[in-house]
Amino acid sequence: MKIATYNVNSIRQRLPIVLDWLAGNKPDEMAWAAALVEARGADLVDVNLGCPIDEFTRRGLGSALLRQPRRIERLVAAMKEGAGPVPVTVKIRLGWNEDERNAVDVARAAEAGGADALTVHGRTRSARYRNAADWAAIGEVAAAVGIPVVGNGDILFPEDIDRGRALSGVQAVMIARGALIKPWIFAEGSGRVVDDSPEGRVAIYREYVRLAKEHFGDDERGHTRLRPFLVWHLGLWCRHIPRQADGSYVPMQERAVFGSPGSPLETLLARPEPEVHEWIADRLMTGEEIRPADLPSDIAPDSPRDARDRRMPQETPAAG
Repeated sequence: MKIATYNVNSIRQRLPIVLDWLAGNKPDEMAWAAALVEARGADLVDVNLGCPIDEFTRRGLGSALLRQPRRIERLVAAMKEGAGPVPVTVKIRLGWNEDERNAVDVARAAEAGGADALTVHGRTRSARYRNAADWAAIGEVAAAVGIPVVGNGDILFPEDIDRGRALSGVQAVMIARGALIKPWIFAEGSGRVVDDSPEGRVAIYREYVRLAKEHFGDDERGHTRLRPFLVWHLGLWCRHIPRQADGSYVPMQERAVFGSPGSPLETLLARPEPEVHEWIADRLMTGEEIRPADLPSDIAPDSPRDARDRRMPQETPAAG
């Protein structure tokens, strides 16, 4: 069983809802874990049945459980008992593979176990992050249950939110990779205008560093813990491709090549090489100005240097 917990009080200062993700396959353990995180102040407990990672599925966790709807019902019922007054939610995929697309059965099992809401990722486990998310299939799940359903998959621009909701009829959407590539998607989704020019993005990255120092500590130990996360994030932020002049944009699942960067800074931020990300990270952490002309000349560009595949997420660094 895996439990991901956070400093509830520090997060609650900024967010109205705190999530704790649980992964397990034994009802008694899941009941204990749900009671534990509820006692620590969680506002909501979520069980992740959508994780496709081999490390988890080989152990019968994550999306491996999609093959066992009856067990899912027992797991959710046990969690409801352990969580007490705290809502219990479940995240699922469309099924194990294309031959076992049983999301409706899984959703009904979760509802029968007492789940308060459901999140549906619009791909099977075998698809991982390939192909476009199937929002029509998410809609079939939403129509089959009486609890709120949240849709998930390929949300990168506000139009994706509107399109997904229109296709599926879900009450809300969950944003995952899109938030890693452009963390300002939440502001855009709420109707705010965001400066995503190169200079505007650097300002956002500096705000991330400020908040991360506040979290990890603005000292040597805190900086040591922060830097791997910052480099990792830069490896995702570089995949952002601004809208075209006509307002169009490259969808999440298209392998995108940024053909005409508008400035040297735009070109620098689009560079995919880890050495470039480390160089930028060091300047963000020290507050130095980021001048493309200062990039060491021995950092050779990849070939092609500006091709960015946004389909597969990278492994998250350890918290340290």
